Amino acid sequence: MMTDRDYLEACVSLAREALAAGDEPFGSILVSDEGEQLVADRNRVAGGDQTQHPEFAIARWAAQFLSPDQRRRATVYTSGEHCAMCSAAHAWVGLGRIVYASSTQQLVSWHAEWGIAPGPVAPLPITAVAPGIDVAGPDPELSLIVKDLHRQLHGIPAP
Repeated sequence: MMTDRDYLEACVSLAREALAAGDEPFGSILVSDEGEQLVADRNRVAGGDQTQHPEFAIARWAAQFLSPDQRRRATVYTSGEHCAMCSAAHAWVGLGRIVYASSTQQLVSWHAEWGIAPGPVAPLPITAVAPGIDVAGPDPELSLIVKDLHRQLHGIPAP
């Protein structure tokens, strides 16, 4: 059976895939309480629709294909902490635990370090939007890899 870390590494691989496809580097996986990978996706915002986040797609998939009890017991793994939109979708659908490799606060600090303007949505932690969600993260080692993917996205030279 895969560990939380194994799933997070798979999410980082999906983030790499997204970046290679011209998208923002985010990837997520939905796992049942029995350890079965149910669905995996990556960011698909390159076409201009900024709502095409993998966490949002997972929430919609879960609402369609899982019972409320299955959703509550499932875990979402993701390369980056959910944004406010995805946190809300996660809570409204009734999904369970979230495990992330890098936090919203880390992303905000990276952008500030690189002189990148903040986005149009408040960078809130999951628990500020959905206080009932059990969360774990960030992962100190994987977050460094995620930082490098975001550095590449923005064309920032390697240190």
